Amino acid sequence: MHCPTPIEVTVATTLRALLGAGALAASAALAQAPGPAPLPAPLPAPAQGTVPQPVPSRGRLLYETHCIACHNSQMHWRDARVVRDWPGLVTQVRTWQERAKLQWIDADILEVARHLNGAIYRLPQPGPA
Repeated sequence: MHCPTPIEVTVATTLRALLGAGALAASAALAQAPGPAPLPAPLPAPAQGTVPQPVPSRGRLLYETHCIACHNSQMHWRDARVVRDWPGLVTQVRTWQERAKLQWIDADILEVARHLNGAIYRLPQPGPA
């Protein structure tokens, strides 16, 4: 059987004392802690006859963040507009994002093209690949 050395006894005694003091302090703190925070009040119901607004698409957000400062709806509706078909719309979005050095990925370019097509152009586009 192993007999503890005086150092082992001192370490064990100190650890027990610290753990006991810590447990007492923790239980005292818990006893004095306030109860759980009350739940926030529920959001009010929408007014009668109002329709919740849909979440804007990624394409719309990208367009409104990076393009709307220079491109207003008049540009898209002008008589001499460049876009005549879906591939042309995608090409124009790609060209302008390159000129603006936006470094969009292909998915972002397509999202912006879809947004513009749905909001303005209404061009036939290919089905999902």
